[in-house]
Amino acid sequence: MSYGSIKGVNAQGHSGWVTIKCSICARKMDVTRQIVYKCPKCTPTINAYFCQADARVLHYRCPYCREQLVLYTVKRA
Repeated sequence: MSYGSIKGVNAQGHSGWVTIKCSICARKMDVTRQIVYKCPKCTPTINAYFCQADARVLHYRCPYCREQLVLYTVKRA
């Protein structure tokens, strides 16, 4: 099987693999190009990701558990 024939959402360059939504304003963010914050406690259960503007308004604290927000980094192979 050739990887060149994969099309649609399974394609390797599809933007759905790197796009997430802000929990507050539902802004779509590309994790490879924009600064994204996450809550280390709430992210595994409710996907608590925040854009840079909302993180600043929240004083870099999660609105759900009041935990300190951390930068989301993409793990590279």
